[in-house]
Amino acid sequence: MSEAGKRIIFHELLTPEEALNKIFSTVKIEPLGTEVVSIEESYGRVLAKDVYSRIDVPPFDRATMDGFAVRAEDTFGADELNPIKLRVVGNVETGAEELPQVNSGEAVEIATGAPMPPGANAVVMVEYTKRSGDELVIYRSVTPGENVMSAGSDVMMGELILRRCTVIREREVGLLAAVGIDKVEVFRRPRVAVISTGNELVSPGKELGRGKIYDINTYTIAHAVRSMGAEPVIMGIVRDDINEMRSAVDRALSMGDLVLLSGGTSAGLADLTYRVLDEIGPPGIIIHGLKVKPGKPTVVAVSRDGKLVIGLPGYPSSALMIFNIIVKPILAKMLCTGVDEVRIKARLAIRADGAKGRRALYPVSLVDTGHGVVAYPLPAESGAISTLAFADGYIAIPETVEYLDSGDEVEVALFTHQYMPANLYIIGSHDLGLDVLIPMLPGFVRARVINVGSMGGLYAVKRGEADVAGLHLVDEETGQYNIPYMIKYNVNNAVLIRGYFREQGLIVPRGNPKNIRGIEDLLRGDVRIVNRNKGAGTRFLLDLKLKEIAAKMGVKFEELVRKVNGYYYEVKTHTAVAAAVAQGKADAGVGIRAAAAMYGLDFIPLGWESYDFAIPIDRLEKDSVKAFLNMLKSDEFRNALSKLPGYRVSDDIGTIIWKGQ
Repeated sequence: MSEAGKRIIFHELLTPEEALNKIFSTVKIEPLGTEVVSIEESYGRVLAKDVYSRIDVPPFDRATMDGFAVRAEDTFGADELNPIKLRVVGNVETGAEELPQVNSGEAVEIATGAPMPPGANAVVMVEYTKRSGDELVIYRSVTPGENVMSAGSDVMMGELILRRCTVIREREVGLLAAVGIDKVEVFRRPRVAVISTGNELVSPGKELGRGKIYDINTYTIAHAVRSMGAEPVIMGIVRDDINEMRSAVDRALSMGDLVLLSGGTSAGLADLTYRVLDEIGPPGIIIHGLKVKPGKPTVVAVSRDGKLVIGLPGYPSSALMIFNIIVKPILAKMLCTGVDEVRIKARLAIRADGAKGRRALYPVSLVDTGHGVVAYPLPAESGAISTLAFADGYIAIPETVEYLDSGDEVEVALFTHQYMPANLYIIGSHDLGLDVLIPMLPGFVRARVINVGSMGGLYAVKRGEADVAGLHLVDEETGQYNIPYMIKYNVNNAVLIRGYFREQGLIVPRGNPKNIRGIEDLLRGDVRIVNRNKGAGTRFLLDLKLKEIAAKMGVKFEELVRKVNGYYYEVKTHTAVAAAVAQGKADAGVGIRAAAAMYGLDFIPLGWESYDFAIPIDRLEKDSVKAFLNMLKSDEFRNALSKLPGYRVSDDIGTIIWKGQ
């Protein structure tokens, strides 16, 4: 038999997971460089760098109510029976640039949204006042910060607002605009050359001849490529001619970063793809055959210069399913994103047979009965064009399962998606170690970090809202970290996982111009501090130190903090503390050594603390949580964390140190 007439034999079939592992171990797949685009052109693009805010949002302290700007301390004790009188010394409207000073015993009339005048730290609502000329009678006290939106309370200058590898959509671009950024660095879109093969194919819009069909795969695959954020390059239809196919593949390799063919990959006499693709190496063909049905004849080859060429099945629904399970993870790595695959639970309407040692992939049509979703399996290998029109997604029957019966619960992978939520919610204390760990997680993990402080994270775990919460809460009586709080707040639905140790201390300007030596110096009148938000573990640490000083001085804690200039100036992260000091907004703040080093500031150690992770027990088997824990325990993370100043890893990192009852 001639070379052209030989049939190709599938010697080694791989599961999709084995195929991807082989691809990733053979070819280094990563983003393809960067470019700068305007925010108007940024929709769907992927950030190539972390984005930090260059301003505070809002950029100034502003009133949230009509009323009078005052020093909150001047109103303490005021009520209907014991009103307090202040003198009105001015008026501030929105947009005002010249602001009057508010001293003790004074007030300034202020409009909603107007900037707070210097000296004032709260607004008394007009409803609780009575004015007669310059005399103002106040019938209700206010606390520091009441009815005031502080500068940086939404976004702090120097705060990380968007992470590298974030896809920019309407919400993200709003955040970029809010901080004044008009251009962003994004990863270049991969160019994906798309080829359809077959003598029977005709482009849509042309007249069909006898035995011809319209080309479908060019357009379905191109749109699938677009849905991933990549750029399709349509190469057109290639006939079953070896020279024409060679020429087309060579052109596609010169124009694209990845090449996708459809059709011509089975063992038929007319299928030439195998021969052509094996010539583009070495190494040439690395995979010929998947342990799936349909999709068995899928081919993967690597060119001399390391580009991938993937041959997809000819049937449109089959090509789309193989695109989902093989091509999507590859493009995700090239784009630095996760695989945007939505899966939903459904019940099978009718029996679906397995594939005897292969994974059976069935396109399904979904029906919402009002009492749950029902999935109707559709024929995947019939070549029926209507399958694409009616298929909402597909199900997979494992290699070891003979069949699934009607009424069995299945998981449906949707072909399209409207909204892709995160699958790992990390809620709790801000930490730079997490900024190191998260980019190391596998591509399927879509992490969302919400910095609400240690106590906020503890409550989020207790309510079942968080998958992981970072904690560093020190107990006043024992000095022990985190475990006493798990017990005290009855977080019995969770475990506490050993994390790592961080060095906390006072962050001060380079050279320490105010000669600050310890917490006692924060009581000096010439020292302004920046504090962390209520519920933050760092705030707990500062309060603990201040309580110790108050006890030595024989004064109440509440009296002592009144002497701390800036105690009510709160930010949400360690880096925001360092940024405030670096920008001259404060002379000192408590934070971690790594944040001080990031901004080139001096650091006065206060001690080491345990930063551990609370995880609901029912989330321990969640794939994204398991990936998080695996990475936490990995040598890769240990080595990366050790490069951060002021971090130390314990031998028992990643182990359970406390479990709820």
